[in-house]
Amino acid sequence: MAEVSEIRGGETNMAAWLLGIQTIKIQPYHLPPLGPHDVKVRIKALGICGSDVHHFKNMRCANFMVKKPMVLGHECAGIIEEVGSQVKSLQVGDRVALEPGISCQRCNLCRDGRYNLCREMKFSGSPPNNGSLANKVVHPANLCFKLPDNVSLEEGAMCEPLSVGIHACCRAEIGPDTNILIIVAGPIGLVTLLAARAFGAPRIVIVDVDNCRLSMAKELCADEIVQVSTNIKDMGEEVVKIQNAMVSRIDVSFDCVGLNKTMSTALSATGVGGKVCLIGLARTELTVPLTSAAVREIDVVGIFRYRNTWPLCIELLSTGKIDVKPLITHRFQYLH
Repeated sequence: MAEVSEIRGGETNMAAWLLGIQTIKIQPYHLPPLGPHDVKVRIKALGICGSDVHHFKNMRCANFMVKKPMVLGHECAGIIEEVGSQVKSLQVGDRVALEPGISCQRCNLCRDGRYNLCREMKFSGSPPNNGSLANKVVHPANLCFKLPDNVSLEEGAMCEPLSVGIHACCRAEIGPDTNILIIVAGPIGLVTLLAARAFGAPRIVIVDVDNCRLSMAKELCADEIVQVSTNIKDMGEEVVKIQNAMVSRIDVSFDCVGLNKTMSTALSATGVGGKVCLIGLARTELTVPLTSAAVREIDVVGIFRYRNTWPLCIELLSTGKIDVKPLITHRFQYLH
């Protein structure tokens, strides 16, 4: 579940700098000059992502290694304090949610609309780019999305993890005829659950090894929950249990972890002609029963972060079709 920090401060811009393994210090953060298409935002709410924890504990997350002091954070929302000379869509005082990835906007992928795959992507709080766990940041105006009055700044910060679930559902083409299996009820599994329900999925089964997480999934909107083990030898029996819980065919499975067992379970449990979407990237290489999945024409798709999701996230939050507030489990105040 997410943890949201409230950022407050005086005139000196301060930030949480990661200096070494489990070493964070609040130090001055000098911002770049405000460009004509930029805005300066006072950060008011920021979620602590799993990647932030990995960086804090290990100075790396997957293949992204922290090699110099870095400001953490990328799930954020705040209030605009200054706008660039060419910014027309926003004004001082607007409450906004920030999309953290800044693409080059010039390469073929960006021009084709798949900017999340841009090789020159500068992602906040991902090495070597500084993040948003600060009093203020400078950010492109076109990546700042105005929040309606009935969407809080905390909910605005939650647009970032929610975007992962939204993008996954778009990639997997979730709709009213799609029965869904979600593997692991962690934060990303839960936002995928919320997104899939908002997309109209009629039946959703979610599995996990942890009963507390499963209870949370059931309280949200999961139709059935199934507790499994970490032992791959149990997979055969568990697949049968999962399929029985679904009652009908599993059309799409989301693997929110990316381990040999979780991906093998997804491929085995999904019905003939179905689809598996790999969201979690716990391992760089997987050994899975791909041949048996291929003869059943199981499509495998992957996602990397998200694209063009903030407007939809805000709409779903504003209309009440998605409620992320139960996912916020802790709050911390930062004063300097």
